[in-house]
Amino acid sequence: MAPRPLKAVLTVAAAAALSLTAVPAQAADPDPLVWSELAKTYGATGLYAYEPYAVADGFTPTSCVPGVGYRYVKEENVGATDPETPAALLYEDSPYGRRLVAAEWTVKAESGVATPTMFGQTFQDPAGLPDLGSSYTLHAWLYKTNPSGLFNSTHPDVTCSTDQDQDLSPDLDLNLDI
Repeated sequence: MAPRPLKAVLTVAAAAALSLTAVPAQAADPDPLVWSELAKTYGATGLYAYEPYAVADGFTPTSCVPGVGYRYVKEENVGATDPETPAALLYEDSPYGRRLVAAEWTVKAESGVATPTMFGQTFQDPAGLPDLGSSYTLHAWLYKTNPSGLFNSTHPDVTCSTDQDQDLSPDLDLNLDI
Protein backbone atom coordinates (compact mmCIF):
# COMPACT_ATOMS: atom_id res chain seq x y z
CA MET A 1 0.00 0.00 0.00
CA ALA A 2 1.32 3.45 -0.88
CA PRO A 3 2.29 5.73 2.04
CA ARG A 4 -0.49 8.30 1.50
CA PRO A 5 -3.44 5.81 1.57
CA LEU A 6 -1.82 4.03 4.52
CA LYS A 7 -1.71 7.32 6.45
CA ALA A 8 -5.38 7.91 5.63
CA VAL A 9 -6.38 4.44 6.84
CA LEU A 10 -4.37 4.84 10.05
CA THR A 11 -5.84 8.30 10.66
CA VAL A 12 -9.39 7.03 10.24
CA ALA A 13 -8.69 4.03 12.51
CA ALA A 14 -7.21 6.29 15.20
CA ALA A 15 -10.15 8.70 14.99
CA ALA A 16 -12.61 5.82 15.28
CA ALA A 17 -10.81 4.46 18.35
CA LEU A 18 -10.78 7.88 20.02
CA SER A 19 -14.47 8.46 19.30
CA LEU A 20 -15.31 5.30 21.21
CA THR A 21 -13.71 6.78 24.33
CA ALA A 22 -15.81 9.96 24.19
CA VAL A 23 -18.77 8.31 25.97
CA PRO A 24 -18.33 8.48 29.76
CA ALA A 25 -17.35 5.14 31.26
CA GLN A 26 -19.65 3.81 33.97
CA ALA A 27 -19.94 0.50 35.76
CA ALA A 28 -22.25 -1.75 33.75
CA ASP A 29 -22.52 0.66 30.84
CA PRO A 30 -25.98 0.77 29.27
CA ASP A 31 -26.71 -0.03 25.65
CA PRO A 32 -24.83 2.54 23.51
CA LEU A 33 -28.13 3.64 21.92
CA VAL A 34 -29.23 4.91 25.35
CA TRP A 35 -26.67 7.72 25.02
CA SER A 36 -28.67 9.25 22.16
CA GLU A 37 -31.62 9.60 24.56
CA LEU A 38 -29.38 10.81 27.38
CA ALA A 39 -28.00 13.50 25.05
CA LYS A 40 -31.46 15.09 25.24
CA THR A 41 -31.13 15.17 29.02
CA TYR A 42 -27.70 16.78 28.80
CA GLY A 43 -29.13 19.44 26.50
CA ALA A 44 -32.10 20.13 28.74
CA THR A 45 -30.20 20.20 32.05
CA GLY A 46 -26.81 21.66 31.17
CA LEU A 47 -28.00 25.19 31.93
CA TYR A 48 -28.69 24.13 35.51
CA ALA A 49 -25.02 23.44 36.20
CA TYR A 50 -25.28 26.96 37.63
CA GLU A 51 -27.63 26.22 40.54
CA PRO A 52 -29.37 29.65 40.66
CA TYR A 53 -30.76 28.96 37.17
CA ALA A 54 -32.51 25.83 38.49
CA VAL A 55 -34.10 27.81 41.31
CA ALA A 56 -35.14 30.58 38.91
CA ASP A 57 -36.79 27.97 36.67
CA GLY A 58 -38.92 26.52 39.49
CA PHE A 59 -36.77 23.76 40.99
CA THR A 60 -37.20 23.85 44.79
CA PRO A 61 -34.27 22.68 46.94
CA THR A 62 -34.74 20.07 49.67
CA SER A 63 -32.42 18.86 52.39
CA CYS A 64 -29.41 16.72 51.58
CA VAL A 65 -29.54 12.92 51.61
CA PRO A 66 -26.17 11.09 51.80
CA GLY A 67 -25.53 9.17 48.58
CA VAL A 68 -28.07 11.30 46.68
CA GLY A 69 -27.29 14.93 47.47
CA TYR A 70 -29.62 17.93 47.47
CA ARG A 71 -32.77 17.24 45.47
CA TYR A 72 -34.16 20.25 43.61
CA VAL A 73 -37.71 19.26 42.66
CA LYS A 74 -39.92 20.75 39.98
CA GLU A 75 -43.45 19.60 40.88
CA GLU A 76 -44.86 20.02 37.37
CA ASN A 77 -42.33 17.45 36.06
CA VAL A 78 -43.27 14.74 38.56
CA GLY A 79 -44.79 11.85 36.63
CA ALA A 80 -43.02 12.67 33.35
CA THR A 81 -40.88 10.04 31.68
CA ASP A 82 -39.44 12.36 29.07
CA PRO A 83 -35.62 12.60 28.94
CA GLU A 84 -35.89 16.39 28.73
CA THR A 85 -38.08 16.92 31.82
CA PRO A 86 -36.55 15.38 34.94
CA ALA A 87 -38.57 15.87 38.10
CA ALA A 88 -35.47 16.66 40.13
CA LEU A 89 -31.88 17.75 39.76
CA LEU A 90 -29.33 16.42 42.24
CA TYR A 91 -26.57 18.66 43.56
CA GLU A 92 -23.65 18.25 45.94
CA ASP A 93 -21.63 20.81 47.85
CA SER A 94 -18.42 22.03 46.26
CA PRO A 95 -15.96 24.78 47.18
CA TYR A 96 -17.71 27.08 44.67
CA GLY A 97 -21.36 26.40 45.42
CA ARG A 98 -23.57 23.48 44.60
CA ARG A 99 -22.52 21.29 41.71
CA LEU A 100 -24.99 19.43 39.49
CA VAL A 101 -24.32 15.68 39.63
CA ALA A 102 -27.44 13.93 38.33
CA ALA A 103 -30.99 14.09 37.02
CA GLU A 104 -33.91 12.21 38.59
CA TRP A 105 -37.29 11.18 37.20
CA THR A 106 -40.06 10.53 39.72
CA VAL A 107 -43.44 8.85 39.28
CA LYS A 108 -45.84 8.58 42.21
CA ALA A 109 -46.55 4.97 43.15
CA GLU A 110 -50.31 5.19 43.16
CA SER A 111 -52.72 2.28 43.01
CA GLY A 112 -52.71 0.70 39.58
CA VAL A 113 -49.52 2.44 38.39
CA ALA A 114 -47.09 -0.02 36.83
CA THR A 115 -43.38 0.35 37.49
CA PRO A 116 -42.16 2.75 34.79
CA THR A 117 -39.18 2.18 32.52
CA MET A 118 -36.94 4.65 30.75
CA PHE A 119 -33.58 4.40 28.97
CA GLY A 120 -34.07 0.62 29.04
CA GLN A 121 -34.05 0.75 32.86
CA THR A 122 -36.80 -0.09 35.34
CA PHE A 123 -37.34 2.62 37.95
CA GLN A 124 -36.24 1.81 41.52
CA ASP A 125 -38.83 0.34 43.88
CA PRO A 126 -41.07 2.91 45.57
CA ALA A 127 -39.51 4.92 48.35
CA GLY A 128 -41.00 7.59 50.58
CA LEU A 129 -39.93 11.00 49.28
CA PRO A 130 -40.49 14.26 51.16
CA ASP A 131 -43.64 16.04 49.94
CA LEU A 132 -44.30 13.35 47.30
CA GLY A 133 -44.93 10.19 49.31
CA SER A 134 -44.26 6.76 47.86
CA SER A 135 -42.65 7.18 44.43
CA TYR A 136 -40.67 5.31 41.82
CA THR A 137 -37.39 7.02 40.92
CA LEU A 138 -34.69 6.73 38.29
CA HIS A 139 -31.36 8.53 38.63
CA ALA A 140 -28.92 9.24 35.82
CA TRP A 141 -25.51 10.27 37.16
CA LEU A 142 -24.62 12.34 34.11
CA TYR A 143 -22.40 14.97 35.69
CA LYS A 144 -20.46 12.83 38.17
CA THR A 145 -19.31 9.37 37.13
CA ASN A 146 -20.80 6.79 39.48
CA PRO A 147 -18.58 3.74 40.05
CA SER A 148 -21.74 1.83 40.99
CA GLY A 149 -23.35 2.51 37.61
CA LEU A 150 -24.94 5.27 35.59
CA PHE A 151 -28.47 4.45 36.78
CA ASN A 152 -27.70 3.33 40.34
CA SER A 153 -30.02 4.79 42.98
CA THR A 154 -27.14 6.20 45.07
CA HIS A 155 -23.58 7.43 44.57
CA PRO A 156 -20.92 6.34 47.10
CA ASP A 157 -19.01 9.64 46.81
CA VAL A 158 -21.91 12.08 47.29
CA THR A 159 -21.96 13.29 50.86
CA CYS A 160 -23.69 16.04 52.79
CA SER A 161 -21.93 18.93 54.48
CA THR A 162 -22.05 19.11 58.26
CA ASP A 163 -24.06 22.34 57.97
CA GLN A 164 -26.98 21.29 55.77
CA ASP A 165 -28.65 24.67 56.05
CA GLN A 166 -25.63 26.37 54.55
CA ASP A 167 -26.72 28.35 51.51
CA LEU A 168 -23.90 28.22 49.01
CA SER A 169 -25.82 30.09 46.34
CA PRO A 170 -24.56 33.60 45.77
CA ASP A 171 -26.93 36.40 46.74
CA LEU A 172 -27.48 37.84 43.30
CA ASP A 173 -30.44 39.69 41.94
CA LEU A 174 -30.77 37.75 38.71
CA ASN A 175 -33.28 38.61 36.06
CA LEU A 176 -33.34 35.23 34.38
CA ASP A 177 -35.74 34.92 31.51
CA ILE A 178 -35.36 31.22 30.86
